[in-house]
Amino acid sequence: MELWIGITFAAAFLQNMRSTLQKYLKGRMATLGSTFTRFGFGLPFAALYFAFLAFGLDRPVPAANADFAFWALIGAVSQIGATFLLVYLFSFRNFVVGTAYSRTEPAQAAILAFIFFGATISLAAVAAILISIAGVMLISLSRNDMGFGGLIRGLLTRTALVGIASGTLFGLSAVSYRAASLALAPSLPHSDAIMQAAFTLVIVIAVQTLAMLVYMLAFDRAELVKVARAWRPALAVGFVGATASFGWFIAMTLQQAAIVKAVAQVEMLFSFATSVIVFKEKMTGAEAIGCALVVLGVLTLLLA
Repeated sequence: MELWIGITFAAAFLQNMRSTLQKYLKGRMATLGSTFTRFGFGLPFAALYFAFLAFGLDRPVPAANADFAFWALIGAVSQIGATFLLVYLFSFRNFVVGTAYSRTEPAQAAILAFIFFGATISLAAVAAILISIAGVMLISLSRNDMGFGGLIRGLLTRTALVGIASGTLFGLSAVSYRAASLALAPSLPHSDAIMQAAFTLVIVIAVQTLAMLVYMLAFDRAELVKVARAWRPALAVGFVGATASFGWFIAMTLQQAAIVKAVAQVEMLFSFATSVIVFKEKMTGAEAIGCALVVLGVLTLLLA
């Protein structure tokens, strides 16, 4: 098994864990504060990973350049925007439809990578991405009144458009992070995916933390107080989130973002397992089929 595959599976598992922890934090603070913990409390751990590699293992440190700065900034801003749009969906009764559309991120990442970088993927990979997306959507919609017919009919509704926009921005952030990380390679004696990922992560998360901190100081200082009071669970969110992001960045340095994000759909399986095992929820037939499609899509991609 290639290294990026194992890293992607681990990152998907950790991201599901982070989401579970953030769900717990939602009872203590608003969405804005819960979102900030992902970046603000993740920054120290991202810095530790980078420091360990640079000073502990004495790996060469890459030098930033214009291409890196451009794509890192695009990725950081896109990820914040995508997260806010996804959170915005919770204000709609049928937000799950928009959430399902946001899961089209791998397909949109492939399109964006082709537009910006001329990257192409095989027909087998395209088929695998579409199969996994279908599985994710089936899982997302199986416990709601709106099925795939309603999903198609609602394509131009505000909820769906917000979900698609969220997926677009997540896809843009993914291809941008890959471009930023790859832009560092010429400054190193030889390519080092782990160090390139660590450097990219610490810069990006610092920009995101600063941006959110400035916003909250200007418009919602009370939320910062709530964040400070919940520092213990927030640290757990930061650690798991930063570790997951480190994994994503390494994987996307080694492989195209669209391929990584398609394999990352296994996160839905981890989320579903959490709901069944931890919260004792029952599996529906549609959910079982959706899980099978996700597995089929990932296997098709790995065997392509």
